Amino acid sequence: MESETSFTGAAPETMPPSRSPGRVPYWHTAVLVAVILLLSLANAQGDGLHAHASHLRLYLGTMAYEWILVLFVWWGLRRAGISLREMIGGRWHSFGDFVLDGLIAAGAWFGALMVLAAAAYAMGMQHADLGEAQKQLSFLAPQGMLEVALWICLSCTAGFCEELLFRGYLQMQFTRLLRSRWFALVVASILFGLGHGYEGVHRMVLIALLGLILGVLSLMRKSLRPAMMTHTLHDTVSGLLLRALR
Repeated sequence: MESETSFTGAAPETMPPSRSPGRVPYWHTAVLVAVILLLSLANAQGDGLHAHASHLRLYLGTMAYEWILVLFVWWGLRRAGISLREMIGGRWHSFGDFVLDGLIAAGAWFGALMVLAAAAYAMGMQHADLGEAQKQLSFLAPQGMLEVALWICLSCTAGFCEELLFRGYLQMQFTRLLRSRWFALVVASILFGLGHGYEGVHRMVLIALLGLILGVLSLMRKSLRPAMMTHTLHDTVSGLLLRALR
C-alpha cells in the first residue's frame, strides 16, 4: 500500500520536521551585557549631561534604547526558536488572572519597600544620604502633565523591557551557564544593579536587591507578568514622588 498524502497532496516524508527550541549563543548574551555595562558606566561619568538634557529627549531616548535591546533579544530568541510569550510565561486567560497578578504585584511592591528601607538603614543611608539621592535624581522628575504622561509610558517600558531582559533572557542564559537558577538569579540581579550607574553606589546596591526580589517573584509565579507589574508600579510612584518633593 502506498504512503498516504496530506490534504495538500504532499507526502509525509516531504513535510519539514517540527523544530524544537534551540539555545541562544553566549556571544549574543555577552554583547547585551557589554552594552548595558558600558552605557551604565557612561551615564555614571556623565552627570552634567543628564542635568542639562530635556525631559522629552531623556524619556524618549531611554524608551528607544530599551526597546532596541528588547529587539536584539527577540532576534536572538527567534533564531533559537523561542518566543517572547514563552519567555514571559504565557498570557492571561481571564480577567481574574490579570487581577490576581495585580494583587500579587501590589503586595510584592509593599514587601519590597520594607526590605529596601531596612537595607538602606543597614547601609547607614540616613537623611543626608536620602537628600543627596533626591538631589542626584531630581533631573528625572516629570514636571508638566505631558511629562507625567511620558513618565508613566517610560515606567511601563521599563517594567516590560527590563524584566524581559534581566529576569527573562539573562536569567535563562545564566541558568544554562551556571546550571543553577538561584546562582543565575544572583548574577542577573547584580547586573541589574550595575546597569543603573547614574544612581550612585548605594542605590545600585538597593536596585540589585530589588532585582533579587523581582527574580524570586518570577520564579515563584513561573511568569514575568507580576514582576513587570511590580516594576512598573515602583517606577511610576518613584517618579511622581520625586515630582512632589521638588
